[in-house]
Amino acid sequence: MTQMTSSDVPSMGRRQFMNLLTFGSATGVALGALYPVSQYFTPLRAAGGGGGTSAKDELGNPVTASGWLEKHPAGDRSLVQGLKGDPTYLIVDGDSVIGSFGLNAICTHLGCVVPWNSGANKFICPCHGSQYDSNGKVVRGPAPLSLALTNVGIEEDNVFISQWTETDFRTGEKPWWT
Repeated sequence: MTQMTSSDVPSMGRRQFMNLLTFGSATGVALGALYPVSQYFTPLRAAGGGGGTSAKDELGNPVTASGWLEKHPAGDRSLVQGLKGDPTYLIVDGDSVIGSFGLNAICTHLGCVVPWNSGANKFICPCHGSQYDSNGKVVRGPAPLSLALTNVGIEEDNVFISQWTETDFRTGEKPWWT
């Protein structure tokens, strides 16, 4: 039998290298899996300086102000895809101008989409009868709160929707949805 010397024993460097290689591989896989999840929870930003997200029509195409105003008369309230994909009403003001605010169409009672009733000049929820005026302020329950507001901006004919952070002009209070 031959006697082992200290030079015949594998060094700890190899073991450390294998541990590092295993740890690095596992970390790479974990980060690769977490990146799409983090992007899902990060709010979208528009390419323009005003921020927000581009309003989309029923087919998912970006809404342009000129195209919208050709098809929608004054006083019209029609749905677009807004923040987080929520249905949002764009309001056409009297002089063929898109209003500076939009309304999130989700009822504050149970989350139904609230349709605009042009005959009654108000939003009426089909689920439990909540009613909102033309600016989305609750006028009849059981909904406890008014519809959420959004800012609407136009940059180079593209319509953008962003979070409303100002005082709610309907109630004079801070927005409940921020």
